[in-house]
Amino acid sequence: MVWVSGWRLASAVSNAGGLGLIGGGSMTPDLFREHIRKCKVATDEPFGVNIPLMHSHAEEQMDIVMQEGIRIVFTSAGNPGTFTAILKDRGIQVAHVVSNVTQAKKAVDRGVDVVVAEGFEAGGHNGRDEITTMCLVPQVVDAVEDRVPVIAAGGIGDGRAMAAALALGASAVQVGTRFAVCQESSAHDTYKQLAVQAGDGDTALVLKSLVPTRLLKTPFYEAVKAMEEEGATSDHLKDLLGRGRARKGIFEGNLDEGEFEIGQISGMIKDIPSARDIIMRFLADYRSVKERLDSVIL
Repeated sequence: MVWVSGWRLASAVSNAGGLGLIGGGSMTPDLFREHIRKCKVATDEPFGVNIPLMHSHAEEQMDIVMQEGIRIVFTSAGNPGTFTAILKDRGIQVAHVVSNVTQAKKAVDRGVDVVVAEGFEAGGHNGRDEITTMCLVPQVVDAVEDRVPVIAAGGIGDGRAMAAALALGASAVQVGTRFAVCQESSAHDTYKQLAVQAGDGDTALVLKSLVPTRLLKTPFYEAVKAMEEEGATSDHLKDLLGRGRARKGIFEGNLDEGEFEIGQISGMIKDIPSARDIIMRFLADYRSVKERLDSVIL
């Protein structure tokens, strides 16, 4: 949720009954602190932060988390053992995002309180194994549910998917793309409009030789795909990506030079509602599914 989930979105989600997360991966330390403090003013409800461990400012952001009294931290893209013990010593709950069973077990061994099992339907950076959420979640649940709860992520676009994830044994769901395309999201309007217009096949995984990344099929995606087909080296691809591509795409709406990270559920998105409306829809869909299942399963 880089360039998408700042204090406005996080506070709106928390105020509507979810757990809002500030996406720290696109923020400098000073900006990260600013968003935390603004979120505290905007909501009295719990909220957390997400810090990709590969982020160059991860250590500084962890210091800010402890200084500002944040109680919930989601980590991703790195070794969960790096900061988990330090955070837990301060009474902070830690969730870590995984893409396979081995990672889930290692995260639990390193002391995390929750694992987030994210299938490859998700937007942005993805696991190399390309395991779908439907297949990943029950396997992770079977592997670690006796030790920690499991949150399902990747392809959770409405209450029907939430019901399915809970049926697979997850204790909760994490939602990215649907909230990326809402009124409180800080994504550029071009990004949001492209998501509304997207069909079911308008995203794809690229950059598998580096970090598999799911993008909308924009001109920049086509350029990356062409480079890969021509046999571009990892260094050439790194050079291409090392130019603030996520900011240019998601935050600035630059079709030619920016990457538009988004999940497969973008094909389901037809409007740009408020975060509260999204949560209310999720709950209504979930209740409808539950009633239907109760009526057809004897």
